Amino acid sequence: MIVLIAPEQDIPNEINILNQLFKNGLEYYHFRKPDKNYKEHITYLNQIDTQYHNRIVVHYHHELINEFNLKGIHFQEQKRIDHIDNPGQYFKSLNMYGKTISSSFHDPKTLQDCNFEFDYHLLSPVFTSISKVGYEGKGFDVNHIDKFIVGMGGINPDTVAQTFKLGFKGIGVLGGVWNSKTPVESFIELTTTYNTIIR
Repeated sequence: MIVLIAPEQDIPNEINILNQLFKNGLEYYHFRKPDKNYKEHITYLNQIDTQYHNRIVVHYHHELINEFNLKGIHFQEQKRIDHIDNPGQYFKSLNMYGKTISSSFHDPKTLQDCNFEFDYHLLSPVFTSISKVGYEGKGFDVNHIDKFIVGMGGINPDTVAQTFKLGFKGIGVLGGVWNSKTPVESFIELTTTYNTIIR
């Protein structure tokens, strides 16, 4: 499983690149744009080829799940803390049938102790971040945690094998693709490395 996180700020030609990434096998796109309001989220989604909407997970404005055929919703750490203790109320107005629910974590113990059954969990930073300055890798080993955990932070073709040795079941990437001069080629290279390792 490869998760691609959106660049926080829009980059030139982003939608065109994104459609190319979907064509090249991207299955999990985390739409994380904290500065975009609800209307701007809709505008962004409407620019993406509708056949790929079911590969998109939204971080903000979860009610978009009722408007578009999306893959699922994601809880940033604070939103999880604020809402997941009373999940029945939160999900009541959302059409979640067949959709994924995931969340971000920055501490393995918090992840292990979380009682809510997320479909998958993003844990970071495993290695020193490519996209965030000063975000030092922690080298988390999660072999002892029986949950589906996706490792993030400093993921590139050189760190994929080590990520799986540490017990992660998937990889999450942001800077390794979006900070590249050739994002599509970088994603293809990452996918090729990933497929070689998980065979």
